[in-house]
Amino acid sequence: MNAGKTALYDTHVKLGAKMVEFAGYLMPVQYRGIKEEHFKVRDSVGIFDVSHMGEFFFSGDKALEFLQQMTLNDVSKLEPFRAQYTAMCDDSGGLIDDLILYCFDDSYMMIVNAANRAKDFAWLQEHLIDGVDFTDRSDEFSLFAVQGRNAEAVLQKLTDLDLSEIKFYWFREGMVAGEKAFVARTGYTGEDGFEIGADAARSPELWNAILEAGAEYGLEPIGLAARDTLRMEMKYCLYGNDIDKSTNPIEAGLGWITKVDKGDFVGRGAIVRVKEAGASRRLVGFQMKERGVPRQNYAIYKDGQNIGHVTSGTFSPSLEQGIGIGYVAVPHNTAGTGIQIQIRNKFVAAEVVKTPFYQRPY
Repeated sequence: MNAGKTALYDTHVKLGAKMVEFAGYLMPVQYRGIKEEHFKVRDSVGIFDVSHMGEFFFSGDKALEFLQQMTLNDVSKLEPFRAQYTAMCDDSGGLIDDLILYCFDDSYMMIVNAANRAKDFAWLQEHLIDGVDFTDRSDEFSLFAVQGRNAEAVLQKLTDLDLSEIKFYWFREGMVAGEKAFVARTGYTGEDGFEIGADAARSPELWNAILEAGAEYGLEPIGLAARDTLRMEMKYCLYGNDIDKSTNPIEAGLGWITKVDKGDFVGRGAIVRVKEAGASRRLVGFQMKERGVPRQNYAIYKDGQNIGHVTSGTFSPSLEQGIGIGYVAVPHNTAGTGIQIQIRNKFVAAEVVKTPFYQRPY
């Protein structure tokens, strides 16, 4: 592990974080408590260490052509300093990973899920074409997410960049707390906020500077457990739970990033066949109507018939009830449909609902 990331680990431990190893990295799961951290982000601002994510870089005359072939969204729509949510599929239309693609003046950066870093690199390397320079620079970067309604006010103290000019899914390069960084208006919580990528060797200094700048707003470090409840309330997919190689983007609700009219790309034929025939199942959100918390792989029933399974579930701090995401057979995916979740030996009432589950009150 990079020396800066090792030092950052020590910083988290001193702050009382409970750490867990994931994909070869030790990451903070929680500090003060999931509920407290969840509401800190919803009500003010928090900072996440997401330095486990992977950063791939692409340059060369054929970089655009290559990325257009390998990803679902239309890369040609990007312009410098714009970001794009997208994904990669295999030849059968199964999702290899979801990711964010960033366009610089003469290159692209792809941020991938940590658990998929080696797999994604091998997949891209296998399909690499002449005219593309492709490198994995993940170990060089630390990535922090400052999320919440006060995120802009906190970060503006540390940079000369005019953060108010950065629109959603755009980014800028500049100095943050004396460190060269990219600052993107992106996140995984449903709140306003930024993700800041910088030299891993200097990551403890940047982390501490952000904590100090956020003190007047009560900024606190937030663990990945609260990140999960926050993303669940927005019905944001988590790779390995809600999407994987056994799911295609149409049934997963990712048709909006799947641009089948842009030309050929890996998996296009299989995806077009699903679009034309109609998906036999759909990823839905549901709320519990009775007491109970759904968990991954719990069975979903309708009128005594097994119609699907839960992919993610939790107790929503904001809604104060159990919520979940899961695949159900069509036509049981319509909002308002009554379903039952099998929790151990009981069938607990739930209802398919429109998502996101949580709507910001401002």
